[in-house]
Amino acid sequence: MSFAKLDAASRKLEALEHALSILGADEATHMAVGGGEKRAEAMAELAGMHHQQATAPVIADWIDAAKSEDLEPDQRLAVGEFERDYVNATCLPTEFVQRRTTATMRSEQLWRDLRAKGDWDSFLPALEGVIALVREEAGLRAEATGLAPYDALMDQYDPGNRTADIDGVFADLKAFLTDFVPVALDVQDQRLARRPRKTLNAPYPIEKQRELGLAAMRAVGFDFTHGSLAVSHHPFCGGVPSDVRMTTRYRTDEFLSSLMGVLHETGHALYEQGLPKSWSHWPLGKARGMGMHESQSLFVEMQIARSGAFWEFMLPLVHQHLGEDAIPGWDIADILNEVNFVERGYIRVDADEVTYPLHVILRYELEQELVSGKLEASQIPEAWDAKMTEYLGISTINDPKDGPMQDVHWPGGAFGYFPSYTLGAMIAAQLGTAMRKDLPDMDEQMRAGDFSAINQWRGDKVWSQASRFSTPELITRATGEPLNADHFKAHLRKRYGQA
Repeated sequence: MSFAKLDAASRKLEALEHALSILGADEATHMAVGGGEKRAEAMAELAGMHHQQATAPVIADWIDAAKSEDLEPDQRLAVGEFERDYVNATCLPTEFVQRRTTATMRSEQLWRDLRAKGDWDSFLPALEGVIALVREEAGLRAEATGLAPYDALMDQYDPGNRTADIDGVFADLKAFLTDFVPVALDVQDQRLARRPRKTLNAPYPIEKQRELGLAAMRAVGFDFTHGSLAVSHHPFCGGVPSDVRMTTRYRTDEFLSSLMGVLHETGHALYEQGLPKSWSHWPLGKARGMGMHESQSLFVEMQIARSGAFWEFMLPLVHQHLGEDAIPGWDIADILNEVNFVERGYIRVDADEVTYPLHVILRYELEQELVSGKLEASQIPEAWDAKMTEYLGISTINDPKDGPMQDVHWPGGAFGYFPSYTLGAMIAAQLGTAMRKDLPDMDEQMRAGDFSAINQWRGDKVWSQASRFSTPELITRATGEPLNADHFKAHLRKRYGQA
């Protein structure tokens, strides 16, 4: 049977993916400084083997033949995902991939050096080259998939998402947020006038912070027999579902950023650990795109870990692991003042829950114009500043470092990725609304430190479904309706709109 051949091939590909994932996680955490050159050679060799096997012409023959075989429902869905992966892997000629790799590596290297200096003019030629290649890639992917060029780029990260659907949702959210941000800031000022922010009683030893993070991970359901926590320059969740490699970073002057980062990455990890194990080697067994992945991390971080109910459970753990005098005189309201602080800012990755979507929508709108040719790279600073001024009331016209040079995505050619971040926040809020209907005592469960029913609900609705459905269909099946910005708006009003 051809399906059996696809199954066998996917097991070999999974073995290579496993090795690459663990080597990559180790490189960021434990690899000796002098090991980089040989590690790069080994990973490049393995990646080449993976690409060669994944794009072998015989795979296409097996996919075509398997379509006419008598298959079980999940096997039939698996064939569709095999085909989607194969088209995505083979639609770019090797010569193009080599050109793109060279250009994006050089662009990223320049970006690392020039961003700190805010030297836009020196960076521009490299970015122009990357954007030209992105347009070429969008055309190649569009031709292979039948999608519009930007949709074809976006489909790599969130299968099924289309600008025709997202444009309206984002426009609605943008209109709401531009009005709501001043309201949230005013409400915050009123609250802080009554209860000012308190100072933290630093320093916080790293080992004690680590123990607190491990306790939080354990409480919300992380399986330490299939995962671990390490330290890296930038927090991430990597590895494989059977061996999830999570990382964080620590500051001794405060502990909340590391703790919230740990909880965010634990959300990613729970998704990976909850995927169906019997067909983990099929593309169908993988997580369904970046938007769904972000929804799971943001569900833990935003829907759970920035709520009062969660902190009624968490505050005693802070005292247990950091000491009774860790935050002297603080109560739940003081913690919430800190973890839910809103401010207009330049930097996306530092943005709060209220302003963050505006940073993403700005990039989403500019990306579409760059891919279509409506906007050229040289025009980015002015276009960026116009949107920052309109959406957040701050100007970046003389500050490219904290404006259009702040993210690695464009230097690296990752166009179509940004929407996933805000889609994830919206999906998380919508999942939260649906969950509360099924679990009306959800807050009481969190206060008691019992996350089993919450995780079971997400396991049934999201994790166990893996890639059976497109992102939009998975949202509808899990919540009973298509993506709807009203749930996210209601969440923000409840948390930030009441003095």
